[in-house]
Amino acid sequence: MQRPSTTLGRMSGACRSKLQSVTCALLAAVLALAFSGCGGGGDDSQTTPGCDDVDAPAPREDGGQTAPAAPLDATKTWTLSFETSCGTFDVTLDLDSAPNTAASLVSLARDGYFDDTEFHRIVPGFVIQGGDPTQSGSGGPGYSTRDTPAPDAAYTKGVVAMAKTATEPPGTAGSQFFVVTGADAGLPPEYAVVGTVTSGLDVVERIGKLGDPSTEQPTQPVVIGSVTVGSGA
Repeated sequence: MQRPSTTLGRMSGACRSKLQSVTCALLAAVLALAFSGCGGGGDDSQTTPGCDDVDAPAPREDGGQTAPAAPLDATKTWTLSFETSCGTFDVTLDLDSAPNTAASLVSLARDGYFDDTEFHRIVPGFVIQGGDPTQSGSGGPGYSTRDTPAPDAAYTKGVVAMAKTATEPPGTAGSQFFVVTGADAGLPPEYAVVGTVTSGLDVVERIGKLGDPSTEQPTQPVVIGSVTVGSGA
């Protein structure tokens, strides 16, 4: 099942408009969230240092996933390790802020949902976005979760949050996520805050430079090879 595109707004100064749809071109004040990958094409001179030269993966159908029936064990620390064509970064999930979303991401990762997908949209100094096997920016798992953010939720560098459409309630999430690469994205508290990058922030920053500011498209494919779930006491 495809969802309407989710966009992430950005305005001059301290303000930015909402993340509303995961794919698309918007009004001048609005930025769309999308995935992309490192590597892509051509000769070695076009390959970014630290990134492999890879092809963009073929789109896959979305939907058909089942929402997890049980919450994660809150006595454990849950992590997701993203192996990408530009290196590996780790995310520690926030079960206090987004227990439903965290359980969903763990379930999807275990099913290989994110494997061989790309960051379809990269906005330098703002965010990188992924999590859509259709590579279109409008895909999802076929269900949604909801974890309403706190009024003081902050979207600062390294924060991982979930994209949603403009019409969905605050905290609604499917599978598309974004990682903040700017100091402060300046977003309103409407996007489920599911975790923080705790290792490999340099990889996230490397990926974050591989976008065209005018189109918000990646300048070379950045592919997620796999996402590994970790848990510890």
